[in-house]
Amino acid sequence: MQGRMRGLGARAMRIGLCSAGLALLGGVVAIAPAQAKGPGTEVKITRNAQGIPTIEADDYRGLGYGYAYAFAEDNLCTLADTYVTVSAQRSRYFGPGAESPDGFSNLDSDFFFQRIKDRGIVEELVAEKPPTGPKRKIGEVVKGYVAGYNRWLKRTGVDNITDPACSGAEWVRPITRMDAYRRFYQLTEFASGGIAMDGIAQAQPPGAAAPRGGASARRDSGAGGEEPAGTAGVTRDRVEKLGAALDLGGLGSNGWGLGREATENRSGMVLANPHFPWGGSERFYQSHLVIPGKVDVSGASLFGSPVILIGHTQNLAWTHTVSTAFRFVPMELKLVPGDPTSYLVDGQPAKMEANQVTVQARQPDGSLAPVTRTLYTSRYGPIINSLQGQELFAWTPTTAYTMFDSNAHNLGRLMNHFFETNTAQSTKELLAILRKYQGIPWVNTMAADSKGRALYADIGTMPNVPNSKATGCAGALGALTFETLGLPLLDGSRSECAPGTDPDSAAPGIFGPSQQPYMSRRDYVANSNDSYWLTNPEFPLEGYARIIGDERTERSLRTRLGLIMIEQRLAGEDGYQGDRFTRNQLRRIEFNDRLYGGELFSSQIASFCAAHPTLVGSAGPVNVSGACPVLANYDDHVDLDSAGAILFRRFMSNLGSPPFTTPFDVVDPVHTPAGLDTSDPEVGAALADAVTDLQGAGIPLDARLGDYQYVVRDGDRIPIHGGPGPQGAFNVITADWDPPAGYPEVTHGSSFVMVTSFGKNGEGCPRDRSILTYSQSTNPNSKYFDDQTKMYSQKKWVDPPFCAGQVKRTAKHVEVLRAK
Repeated sequence: MQGRMRGLGARAMRIGLCSAGLALLGGVVAIAPAQAKGPGTEVKITRNAQGIPTIEADDYRGLGYGYAYAFAEDNLCTLADTYVTVSAQRSRYFGPGAESPDGFSNLDSDFFFQRIKDRGIVEELVAEKPPTGPKRKIGEVVKGYVAGYNRWLKRTGVDNITDPACSGAEWVRPITRMDAYRRFYQLTEFASGGIAMDGIAQAQPPGAAAPRGGASARRDSGAGGEEPAGTAGVTRDRVEKLGAALDLGGLGSNGWGLGREATENRSGMVLANPHFPWGGSERFYQSHLVIPGKVDVSGASLFGSPVILIGHTQNLAWTHTVSTAFRFVPMELKLVPGDPTSYLVDGQPAKMEANQVTVQARQPDGSLAPVTRTLYTSRYGPIINSLQGQELFAWTPTTAYTMFDSNAHNLGRLMNHFFETNTAQSTKELLAILRKYQGIPWVNTMAADSKGRALYADIGTMPNVPNSKATGCAGALGALTFETLGLPLLDGSRSECAPGTDPDSAAPGIFGPSQQPYMSRRDYVANSNDSYWLTNPEFPLEGYARIIGDERTERSLRTRLGLIMIEQRLAGEDGYQGDRFTRNQLRRIEFNDRLYGGELFSSQIASFCAAHPTLVGSAGPVNVSGACPVLANYDDHVDLDSAGAILFRRFMSNLGSPPFTTPFDVVDPVHTPAGLDTSDPEVGAALADAVTDLQGAGIPLDARLGDYQYVVRDGDRIPIHGGPGPQGAFNVITADWDPPAGYPEVTHGSSFVMVTSFGKNGEGCPRDRSILTYSQSTNPNSKYFDDQTKMYSQKKWVDPPFCAGQVKRTAKHVEVLRAK
């Protein structure tokens, strides 16, 4: 969302704020609160210059109340839209055919979430007792969270919301506890049920009328738009398309945990660098949560999550990266002859559960009309006909497909994990939490503590499918998906082929923690979204099921650059002082904006260019001679002043997977493959097309990155450094090519970036620096709408307060509320 007519900052009205006096403190105006009066728990919200709230309460209900109240003030419209989604009302308010934030049609989204509501799935999970159900303190936080959100909304009034995205909107309403829990469940299902949204909503038996209205633009049958007759014609190309679609939109992260042998002060240090969307509900929000004597945690959360997901306590810091592990498995059902809604298990027929689901859809004249579909469920999970719009799973008279979703019952364990992590003080304690709950739904964990111990783990919820089962229970399609993607597709007609359960599994159907990768080190652990294998190249992790990730295979350019930067630092070969990390060095390394693709290829392509001044591109011969000196002088970075960065990016984008002269070597996986094979005609064509791209857009071949990669906020053009991860940028910024503007809007990339270190043996305050690249607020009329974005552009960092003295010293605004 971009700014329009930005006002004088956040609304002056402070709901529930007691009378307060203004005090001039060191030239800064702050609000000095008097004692709040009335029933309920006192909650104090103290904001620093960037609007980061420290929320202090006496109990968990007050903590949830304060979090939601502060959050609603900054981001209500985006979150209110999310509650429309999880309550299955997008078609009611926005029409059935429009695209939902998930990328599917509103109608398919509504059927997906209405099915969850009709089956009472979230209610059932919330009612379970711990450890599978949420602990009591979580229930208290949620009660307070709902009350705080609703309190802000009631006192402000929908018509008085200053964000034009929802001011006066009929879809903004008070929320319930189940709304809040359904948002948590939506996040749990992000990489499993959520990727089959249209596949669940549109799966119909053969002969049934096609679902009407709201077909997803994502859907790709691979057969000229016609419904495929079966899976016999599924090719490797279509399976590879499925693999690309399952990439979660390119979401990723970098995460490092540095131990005592890698840091100057012999204490732990963490780099958190998630690459997440710059818009929508998967943005991060930064806060500091305090219950004296119980909770003291700082960091960031995805919207609608009143708990720190990436952050630190007094003695422990942790982060996450998107894991390679699949969190679901499709299963092939053999149908009973003549009955396409019955299937066979061990020779015995079983009837699918049929659920009539109805949603209300807005019509072109503004009226509402019910739309009803029958959705089907097997003993393993919902019937599907696609994943991420890829229609590989046709429902025929003989075969249907269903999804085993390992996260389908993972709500309480997920919440218990993070709430306990928010009070953990060591990597040992964190590892015990990971093993106890296995609640992590789709990410790796990297951490370090004040004792100088570093931890990596991909311990969480994933289907228990060892390699032997993946191959022994696969048909033709399953053999292809497992060979190509590592995704098992199992025979649902044999009960022995269902995901198993280990003695130490936290839930049925998932691997136990003893079968999942982890590593505890005193030097370092690192992950940039490849598998666990090279967490530390000196000690590769091997021997795990392929559904978790690949081993002994080529790593991405971004992974390799991250490991090389660690390698160079510890060898003292990166130009910085010493041979261990300091906090300031880690910050500079994070934003050094090296591009490994440039380091590998730019000099070669410059020489090739000089030797071939005319190359054949997609539209014919192109004079590329003007590009040769630009490439020769390119600095191999994605800094704002990197001349030639746009040209090199277009070359790499057109080239796709580079042809190498030196192949991958498992003995040297960090430095291979290498060398650009310029004899491959695709190389010359990619360069010719890059020159054509820029000339056609009117962009100089030597254009600086900062002139063509930017965002516009409140009419201000803010240049953005960083670049594409697949091209070897560590500081990832993803933006769509939009000539002649260039790359004028960031879609996702570096979001919440945190560098945290500790005093030796935990002495003093944790030493923390962070930046929230897109800023705290989505409201263009908030003073927290773009302030950190401008700081990020200049490679500046925020010093977020943690200890009580820091909170008091950096306070710019204080509110005292009563959580009723």
